[in-house]
Amino acid sequence: MSDFPDPAPGREPGTDSPNADPARSDQQPPKRLLGRLALMVSLPIALIVAGFIYWQSLQGKISTDNAYVKQDMVAVSAEVGGRIVKVMVAEGDQVEAGQLLFQIDPEPYELQIQQANAAIAGAQANLTTLQNDTDLTGVDIAAAREDIAFAESLFERQRQLWERGFTTKADYDAAQHAVTQAREALRQAEARQREARARLSNGSAVPGVNPQIAAGEAQRASAQLDLRRTEVHAPAAGRVAEADRLQVGQQVLPNLPVLTLVEEQTTYVEANFKETDLDDMDVGQRAEMRFDAFPGVVLKGHVALIGAGTGSEFSVLPAQNASGNWVKVTQRIPVRIAVDDKSPRPLIAGLSTEVTVFTEASSAQEAE
Repeated sequence: MSDFPDPAPGREPGTDSPNADPARSDQQPPKRLLGRLALMVSLPIALIVAGFIYWQSLQGKISTDNAYVKQDMVAVSAEVGGRIVKVMVAEGDQVEAGQLLFQIDPEPYELQIQQANAAIAGAQANLTTLQNDTDLTGVDIAAAREDIAFAESLFERQRQLWERGFTTKADYDAAQHAVTQAREALRQAEARQREARARLSNGSAVPGVNPQIAAGEAQRASAQLDLRRTEVHAPAAGRVAEADRLQVGQQVLPNLPVLTLVEEQTTYVEANFKETDLDDMDVGQRAEMRFDAFPGVVLKGHVALIGAGTGSEFSVLPAQNASGNWVKVTQRIPVRIAVDDKSPRPLIAGLSTEVTVFTEASSAQEAE
């Protein structure tokens, strides 16, 4: 016999209240199950749809953030050495092609011109001396020929006397020796004349000009060229950079860069794409560029050039893959992107850039 009272009539075991709705209690658990089931099914579907949309958005274009703004740069150096006496520009200045940048002390090169002029004057004086030289006039040659004629006549008389026995052997030999000496003197005079003509004559390398005078004129031209080079002009238009050594009094060495000119008119972007991205890329395809420094700036451009080699091939120490521990690494190809739009902000060399190349036009052409 149980100590608990029997449930009231009309109530079933397991109900808390006589007013509980049996139909409601039967429908509540299935609704919860359906909600959970819908959530479990819709979430993967939403992820799949979002992934498909993202994948679809990537079709027909290739992007990379391994890209940087590039500008042509010219290292400006002096072709002659010396002390800087004038500085006409400063860091960040905009200069035009041919504008004077700085000047080197011209005095040493002016002295070189004076030395060259003195050398030319000395050569002209030597030329005048040679023109008046007796060896060149032929006076000695004429005298030598007269001596030969006189010696031969004496020898002829001595020969006749010798045949008649009216002279001695010594006188005969002396007359013969005098003829030999006279002939030798003629040969020496002719040799001196040829030598004088050689010194006076113009060289074949510089026709019409005496060699010594030509050497002096070349020395003067070289000194004048060095004097002109003491003024260093801008080889192209651009902005002055790295001008720390451009100071008055600074000693400049020949061909040592003193400053750099950044040619802002030659701005382009160099994007390093993976080698696996080059299948659909071609020159002329349109591109968009976004810059980390200017988030709101989007510029249009086009593919101007695809590099002739990977970045590693042009490095100072190219990779050597012929080893046992070789690991394959995806290579990067430099691609030049020309900037078609005018930027509202000045583009600085080296700025990080995100480049997107649209390849759908190339794919459509291949499909046709």
